[in-house]
Amino acid sequence: MLKTAVQEQLLPGDTLQAKWEFAQQAGYDAIELRGKGDLHFASRLDELRQARKDGVVMPTVCVDMLHFLGAFDEDLRRDALVQMKSQLTVIAEIGGTGAQTPASYGMFSRRLPPFEPPRSEAEDREILLAGLTELGEHARREGVTLFLEPLNRYEDHMVNRLDQAADLIRATGLDSIRIGIDSYHMNIEESDPAAAILAHAGLIGHAQVSDSNRFQPGAGHLDWRSWLTALHAIGYDGHLALECRLTGDPEEAVRSVPAFLKRSGA
Repeated sequence: MLKTAVQEQLLPGDTLQAKWEFAQQAGYDAIELRGKGDLHFASRLDELRQARKDGVVMPTVCVDMLHFLGAFDEDLRRDALVQMKSQLTVIAEIGGTGAQTPASYGMFSRRLPPFEPPRSEAEDREILLAGLTELGEHARREGVTLFLEPLNRYEDHMVNRLDQAADLIRATGLDSIRIGIDSYHMNIEESDPAAAILAHAGLIGHAQVSDSNRFQPGAGHLDWRSWLTALHAIGYDGHLALECRLTGDPEEAVRSVPAFLKRSGA
């Protein structure tokens, strides 16, 4: 049976310990953390160490910033690398497995005017490979994994599908970088999400879940049985981390997900 996690901002409670109590009662196996900028995640290290000591399971962190490793601005790009290195170091310190980031978010879309980005595809690739290699080498030194998340075409113009992420990862030659899949983005970009999972079995390292409308699983029309069956088939043994908006009563929405995924084949 696949394990479930829930991002910390979706849980009630003022402390990670209180959030963990709710998460366990709702049927989750872990909490996914969020890593804000300005080295905020590193500033939480004492809190995270105590939470781990108190039994809170925190395997992964998802970056929560406005700029990322593929930013057009060199200073923003460098800051994103500094932030991600710090997050990889901190998640390693508390016994986690890795950190997830997209190449960019909201920076540019070829589906919206002016349609052509200020950087060529070749320049995009050069920038991404340099950043991923730097982060992947840092992750390897720390003994954790960097998860590269493809986003849909309206949020990122560079890495939208699993095959694009896989191509970049293979080009780095680093086994410390894996694909972090997201059911919502795959629903938009992959013609056959289950087939995409099967095709990239060896590179999938993490999975985030939300439905076709970005609400909690069960609130949309995504084919969960097919998606989860594919993950079973490739032997995925990580967590399904809930990253979504919530519709209806927030606490009830969060509570509904583990049971829904179980019924759907997880």
